[in-house]
Formats: sequence, C-alpha cells, structure tokens
Amino acid sequence: MFSVVSDRESQEARTAGDAAAAEDDLAAALPTHRWAGSPAVPLAEVAARLGVPLDAAARAAMRRLPARFPRPYADLFHDGGPADPLRRIAWPDPEETAFDPEAIDDPVGEQPLKSHPFVIRKYRDRALLLVTHRCHFYCRFCFRAGQTVEPKLGEILDAIRSLRGETELREIILSGGDPLVLPDEELARILRACDALPNLRNVRIHTRAPVHDPPRVTSRLVGRMIAASPVPIWFVVHTSHPRELSEGFHRAVGTLQGGGIPVLNQTVLLRGVNDDPATLAELFGALYGAGVKPYYLHHPDRVAGTARFRVSIERGLAIHRALRGQVSGAAIPDYVLDLPDGSGKFPVERLERVRDGLYRAVHADGRASHYFDIKSV
Repeated sequence: MFSVVSDRESQEARTAGDAAAAEDDLAAALPTHRWAGSPAVPLAEVAARLGVPLDAAARAAMRRLPARFPRPYADLFHDGGPADPLRRIAWPDPEETAFDPEAIDDPVGEQPLKSHPFVIRKYRDRALLLVTHRCHFYCRFCFRAGQTVEPKLGEILDAIRSLRGETELREIILSGGDPLVLPDEELARILRACDALPNLRNVRIHTRAPVHDPPRVTSRLVGRMIAASPVPIWFVVHTSHPRELSEGFHRAVGTLQGGGIPVLNQTVLLRGVNDDPATLAELFGALYGAGVKPYYLHHPDRVAGTARFRVSIERGLAIHRALRGQVSGAAIPDYVLDLPDGSGKFPVERLERVRDGLYRAVHADGRASHYFDIKSV
C-alpha cells in the first residue's frame, strides 16, 4: 500500500541517522502535504547502490531538478558503471549545469499556449492540466525541469471551470509532474469537476507511477477514479527501458486493466539508454504482451542540461525503421517530434529534409514548421 506522508513522519525522516543522511533527505525533500506515494530512499544509499559519488557536482545538478528515489524503483538499481541505462536516467550528472548551446528554452512551445496558469491548449479538442509539479522520481531528461509552482486544489478546479464554455473540448489530460502523487480523494475531486465540461468524452492520465512507485496503483484508487469520472479514463504510462518492467509494474498495470482502464505507453528515445533496435524491440514487445499498447516513441526534447540523451533525426529514423521485423507491427509506436513552435507532435518520417540539419514539417492545414537538428550523434 502507498503511504500519505505526514509532517511528523517527514520530520522524523529528516532527523534520523547522522548529519550526512539528514542532508541527503533534505536534498530530496518534497512538500509533505497532498502527497501519496512511497517514502524516499536516502540519497547516500542510492549513490552506494549505483556506485556514484554524492558530491558537489551531483548536488548542483539537483538544484536544476530534484532527485528522489522511491524504494520500488531504487531496488532495480545496481552498479553497472557509467553506461548503465537506469543510472543514466536516474542520477544527477555534472553536464546538467554546463553550458548547452543546442538547448531550447521552451523545447515543446508550451508557454504561449497557456490559457490559464495550469492549462495548456495545443489543440482545440484537448486541454492539458498541470495538476502538480512533483513526481515520485525525477527523470533527468524531463522536458518540464524547472517547473516549481505547485497548484492548489482550488486552482486546479478553477482551471477546469475556465473551460466550461469550450464546446469543442473532448478530452482532458492530467499531467504535471505526475498526477498520481496526489491523494485519491483529490484526484477524485478533479475528475468529478470534469462533469461541468459539456462535450467531454475522455480523461487521459499520464504517469510513471507504475514504473517508479507501483504500490501507488491500488484497486481502491482505480475504484475511486472510475466512480468519480463522468467519462471513460485512459492511462498513459511512460517507460524507458525493459528493466523498468518489474513485477510491480505488471501488477500495477493489471490493476488498472482489471478495473476497465485501457493502458497505453510512450517512450522517449534516449542515447545510452534505449537507442538501439534490440532494446526497443524488447521493451515494446514486453509491453504489448502485457496488454499495453506502445503509443508514441518521442524524439528527445532539447531541454537544457540533457545533451547526453540526444540523438539526431537521421539516427532516430534508422532505429525506428529497424524495428520492423523485430516485433509485431502492432507493438511499434509512432515516432514523433514535439515541435518547439508549439504546433504539436509530428511524425518524424514525414519531415522534409531541406538541407543538412534543417527539416520542414507541413501540417494538415498547410502551415509549415521548421526544425534545426542537433549536430549528428
């Protein structure tokens, strides 16, 4: 079962052990109210398990994006050296604070599309709600790194009310952060509030909880969400590597599916983690076998401090094409680029090469977007 962390429990955790452990807990601290999930493993323990130093460089990277490790995910770690894929995903790297000339300040063009401080509207029929900035675990490649404003429940409900006149709105997407850090009742209240949207058809919830903190997904949670939602719920889980598909992951997914909630998956293509056809074929095949439809393979976003994860368009296309014949066609996701101009996701295979490093995306309405690729990696 998951735990709701109280102020008293948090204080006890911070004062337990010696001063170094207390400092570690402080570096990984999260607000102790409105929180549902497993307690964090001390950073010193995680560092020892991964065989990495908990030094000033790592702590500096944590100021860019926190580090937090739930026990179920930390139990997947071992000292596999610098090339270990989970270490690359998980541990703060000194590169994160270095100058990054190919980074884009708003890598998917979200900021101009906010109709409300916590609502993003890329498409007329959809609205994305930023219901939290917190996560059970922080992926070092996160494209919303730096988001620090935590909405109050009243502000989320106000965001939903602001959409009541949107007659073309068909889908609400709960994102963040990870929506499942919110307690069951708060999620239920958010879902109930969606009943005010007259033409809503679906609610989609994006989460990595089944990967990072599987005990968070309980039959009680599923029952509360289904009872509260006025429309069908879909879940989209985010996975990066086959090692993340633990027994706990399969139990969590089974709990969602057993409650009648369909589960999709999206994966970011990451250099040094999954940028080879064999790894992706293993991941997508295993997901498909678990009844989880691989939905999107995302080209990596140009977030500052994430250069070590980037691949070029040409390399990504070659990897995606090589999946054919290695895994069922139904298990191969669309390979997409979330364009920096905010126009949304575009199939990478439909990009037109203008010249070396420059691509054009022509949208269905005739508009064109341009994308300058990174230097070939």
